[in-house]
Amino acid sequence: MESMKWMIVTDSSCDLRTKELQEPDVAYVNVPFLLTLDGKDYSDDEQLNIPEMVDVMEVSKASHSACPSPGAWAEKFAQADQVIAVTISGNLSGSYGSAMAARDMVLEAYPEKKIEVIDSLATGPKLVMIVQQAIRQISEHMSFERVCESARELAQNVKTVFTLTSFHNLVQNGRVGRLAGFIAGKLGIRVIGIGTKEGQIHFKGLVRGEKKALRSIVNDMEENGYTGKPMAISQCLNPKLAEELKRMILEKWQNAAVQIFPTKGLDSYYAERNGLIISYPLAPSRS
Repeated sequence: MESMKWMIVTDSSCDLRTKELQEPDVAYVNVPFLLTLDGKDYSDDEQLNIPEMVDVMEVSKASHSACPSPGAWAEKFAQADQVIAVTISGNLSGSYGSAMAARDMVLEAYPEKKIEVIDSLATGPKLVMIVQQAIRQISEHMSFERVCESARELAQNVKTVFTLTSFHNLVQNGRVGRLAGFIAGKLGIRVIGIGTKEGQIHFKGLVRGEKKALRSIVNDMEENGYTGKPMAISQCLNPKLAEELKRMILEKWQNAAVQIFPTKGLDSYYAERNGLIISYPLAPSRS
C-alpha cells in the first residue's frame, strides 16, 4: 500500500472529531484510549455514545483509563511519509511514552520517514488548537521541521484552565489529591484549576456557583494578556455554560475567535458532567 504524504495523529484526549477535518493534502486520525467501567471496556472512538457512557460512569463502582499501546500508534505512523503526533500531557498519562516507543519502532523499519511526537502538556482543547495550526501550516507548504517547531511553541504558550463540579475520577486515578476531591462536589461548589507549564494539574481556587466560575476564568484570561486570538473550549454535556462563557469572552474581546467542542470519552471521564476545559494563547511576554 502506498503511503500518504502527511498525517496528523492524536490520542483521543483531543476533542476534535476526524469528520471535522477533511483536508485533501493531510490526513487526521485518532488512536483511542480505553475506558473501563465496572469491568466493561469502552473504546474512546467516534462511535462512543458520550451521554450513555457518562450515565454508566456516574453509577460505576470501579473505573480506570488506559492509554493507547505502541502498536496502535505504530499502525498509524506507518501509513504516511511525514507524521506529527500530538498527545495528552506526559505528566498525566503514558500516552506520550507509548507514542515515542512507536516512533522508534517505525523509524527502525522505515528510516526514510519523518515522525515527530509533540507533548501538548495538557488535554482537550489545547490539542485541537495544535492540530488546527499544523493543518493550516501544512496547507501553506511550510516545512516539516517548521510545523513541528510551531507546534511545540504553541504547546508552551497556550494556557489551560478548567472548572469542574466533581473530581471523583481524577482522585480515583491519582491525578489530584483526595482533599480536592472531597471539596469538589459539595453543593454549588466549583473548583478552578490550571494546567502548569510542566503539564500537571494545580488548583487556583474555589467558587460558589457557575457565574463566579466563569468570571474567574475571564479574569484569568485578562491577567494573562489574552487578546482575542483563536482559543477553544471543551464542554462535557454542558453546552449552555460553554456558550455563556463564550458570550462573556466576546463581551470583553469583541473579535475573539472562540470554538466550542463536546468532550470525547477521555475528557468526559475526567472533566465529568458539566465540566469545562478552556485553552487560550498567552501574551507573547508571558511565554
